[in-house]
Amino acid sequence: MAGRARAPLWFWGVAGLILAWGAIGVFMFYTDRTMDAAAVARLSAYDRALRASQPFWQVLAYGVAVWTGLLGGVALVGRSRHAHPIFVVSLVAVVVVFGWAFVATDLIAVKGAWTATAFPIFIAAVAVFQIWFADHAQKRGWLG
Repeated sequence: MAGRARAPLWFWGVAGLILAWGAIGVFMFYTDRTMDAAAVARLSAYDRALRASQPFWQVLAYGVAVWTGLLGGVALVGRSRHAHPIFVVSLVAVVVVFGWAFVATDLIAVKGAWTATAFPIFIAAVAVFQIWFADHAQKRGWLG
């Protein structure tokens, strides 16, 4: 397309990984929200109580985080300039999701700091990287 610089091969590899990460997030959200009673019963008593205490807005933020992550990946692969703001929305939703978990619950005290925070920190770091990468690609003229 006119107005866009040719993206290097490594851009497509990174964009593909970001898209796959978004698809995994949506799959995990779907799996979590469609868990049947038998699967919920296999959770620990603490995890069942935590799940039952989730406010609707927190579940909504979880959905927004993963769906905008996937949409941002699609925008990136489509070389759209909209990837950056979509990833920003995803990061804000990630902060809301984990903010609730860490501030409004005793998750860290029950599970331990490492167990409770390692993967959420990784998720937030990926979200920050996605924003940086979309900005980098836009500055190089790979997005239009």
